[in-house]
Amino acid sequence: MTKYLSVSELLLKFKTGEVSPITFVTERLQDLELLNRKYNFFCEITSSIAISLAEKAEKRIREGKSMPLDGIPIAIKDLYCTKDIKTTACSAILKDFIPPYESTVTQKLLDAGCIPLGKTNMDEFAMGSSTTYSIYGATINPLVDQRKPSQKLTAGGSSGGSAVAVSSGVVPISLGSDTGGSVRQPASLCGIVGIKPTYGTCSRYGMISFASSLDQPAVFGASTRCAALMLDIIMGYDERDHTSIQNNNSNLGTLNAIDMKGVKIGFFNLEKIGFKMSESVSFSYKETMKKLESSGVELKEVSLPLMEYALPVYYIIAPAEASSNLARYDGIRYGIPLQATEDFHESISAHRGKYLGEEVKRRLLMGAFVLSSKEYDAYYLKAQKIRRMLFEQFNEIFHAVDAIVSPTTTNVAFSIDAEISPFEMYMNDVLTIPPSLAGLPCMSLPTYPCKDSGLPIGLQIITAHMHEKKMVEIALSLEQLLS
Repeated sequence: MTKYLSVSELLLKFKTGEVSPITFVTERLQDLELLNRKYNFFCEITSSIAISLAEKAEKRIREGKSMPLDGIPIAIKDLYCTKDIKTTACSAILKDFIPPYESTVTQKLLDAGCIPLGKTNMDEFAMGSSTTYSIYGATINPLVDQRKPSQKLTAGGSSGGSAVAVSSGVVPISLGSDTGGSVRQPASLCGIVGIKPTYGTCSRYGMISFASSLDQPAVFGASTRCAALMLDIIMGYDERDHTSIQNNNSNLGTLNAIDMKGVKIGFFNLEKIGFKMSESVSFSYKETMKKLESSGVELKEVSLPLMEYALPVYYIIAPAEASSNLARYDGIRYGIPLQATEDFHESISAHRGKYLGEEVKRRLLMGAFVLSSKEYDAYYLKAQKIRRMLFEQFNEIFHAVDAIVSPTTTNVAFSIDAEISPFEMYMNDVLTIPPSLAGLPCMSLPTYPCKDSGLPIGLQIITAHMHEKKMVEIALSLEQLLS
């Protein structure tokens, strides 16, 4: 079946004429319509646009003028502005907003010949770890717990919709975003690959902001190579984004596995730090480490003294930036028009109170508090100092090792109906947040699944700043080793 072919295999079959892009995209759209009723992972399906793009791709391929990813269907997180296509960040305050321009990364994907099937569900404004904070309802993980097959599980978040698009087989690659783990965590829970590159290597122009110093376009793939091929397309400097940087890590999709003998891999003693993992994640991680050691990898325990402070630092900095970024949603310039009353400020307050979700309001209040004149030095300024020290500690570690590995998450996918407090939800990102604060490239790779439930478990790989090539080479090697 063509459904589960990799990007490379699809490109070859398109080129030889064995598979028609039009037929393939039509099949994927038919599957999508059916699966979306079960898993609720797309919030906007653009069938007519996709078919039109597939016709153009097939014509280019036939004429020998094909683009790098011509005919490949993709999914786009509803966080990216797409010209003339509704973009809401899954928030009521942006309901029916249709951008007049295209984000840089989605334009690059279109220019490469990719065919978006639509926009995917997410936590409102990317604030969440479960894709339940959405005006469109929760996204359901297509994988099930073998012990409780009727139980609906979370897909993770905030990029849960894009993760399910790949995990379900509808597309081989998809676009998400990663602020504190929003691609790596759902990749882990859905059993696929998720890559977040070095901060700044992908333009944020046209990407609806949550926390500007942390947000980064990121990708999902059915395999490391699939994800790397997509990452090749979207990386690069953009003059419209002053935080973007030039990255020489081109042609990631052409890299191959390497001999792991002598490769230095660092690991944290998480139990010593006090990070609690489920038994299944702990067992899988230990088995993975044994496999690495038997392959000739040099394992070295490393220490990140400030690691335990990463989570509180993140939940000071990210809400602070969000409170500033989301101030623009006042009912005047975007989304649902403001119903003005005699008191203008009261009108805006009532508008935001009505159309912003509970989790978004919670984080905006936290952000406003830590930025207040009385609390700024005690919270925000101190958090920024710790963040800088965390970055320096990571740099010290990378003088001794080629990469660091850890579990991506402390648990497997949990029930969509589980009663979880906001703090417990924040703890989902406890292992993914440290490298995000340091702006490092990192990814999640499927490792040994849970023996009891069969649910996937992810291994996080972290490398030094701008070392995407090394990260991808190690991931390709581990894919072979763990298969």
